Amino acid sequence: MASPQKVALVTGASTGIGKAAAVALVEAGFNVIGTSRNASKAEPLAGVKFVDLDVANDASVKNVVAEIMQSHGRIDVLVNNAGIGSSGAAEESSTAQAQHVFDINVFGVIRVTNAVLPIMRAQKSGRIVNLSSILGIIPQPYMAVYSASKHAVEGYSESLDHELREFGVRVTLVQPAWTNTSFEANAIRPDRPLPVYAERRRVFEEFSISQIKDGDDATTVAKAIVAAATDTNPNMRYAGGSRTASVSKMRRFVPARMFDRQLRKLNKLPA
Repeated sequence: MASPQKVALVTGASTGIGKAAAVALVEAGFNVIGTSRNASKAEPLAGVKFVDLDVANDASVKNVVAEIMQSHGRIDVLVNNAGIGSSGAAEESSTAQAQHVFDINVFGVIRVTNAVLPIMRAQKSGRIVNLSSILGIIPQPYMAVYSASKHAVEGYSESLDHELREFGVRVTLVQPAWTNTSFEANAIRPDRPLPVYAERRRVFEEFSISQIKDGDDATTVAKAIVAAATDTNPNMRYAGGSRTASVSKMRRFVPARMFDRQLRKLNKLPA
């Protein structure tokens, strides 16, 4: 008797990296459930069923996972991709705005993960793929809140993986660099901008636009997601492109002062 088709749940699957990941997982043989805050407006994708999900809402998460279990009876892979970008000097974002970013990027990951973990533990198998970022391993001036949220996802994921291995469940991280999607363009701007940061913020925005224009295609990151979801002996971290791989090596091996100088030079900050 053939084993049932494996089920993958991908949050934020209507655009960008999430969309590419959903398509790639279908091609890898998964039955894919994709989520969006407004599923009715999502572009139809062959093999992907879209459902409404707000990762910042406990009831929404609970209901979606219950619906998947009722219709499919299993969840084999969770891709925590839903997220929001933010830019501006750290001082320019209110605490409320920073909490909003964390509620989606960090607590959204925790909400959905906690909802699927009882299922995966009962199955004695499962894979959780959390989308981090190159900014989860390096600092980025004028994206402090976003970078902090991705550093949090890194620490949460690695710790969780140690807790879950004995139950047959693994947690992995995929770290995209600048990616040619609309994600950064839709990032929230500071809610209390200050003139003292205006010029540096403008320079950063020009830098960001150029990095996105020359960034990786979402399909490159999707390949890393599929590998993270399917490798028999998964790595803890998967580079979502060659740039992340090279920066990760630099972060480990280049002396801290030299790395600091290069970062400031790249961001056109005074020495």
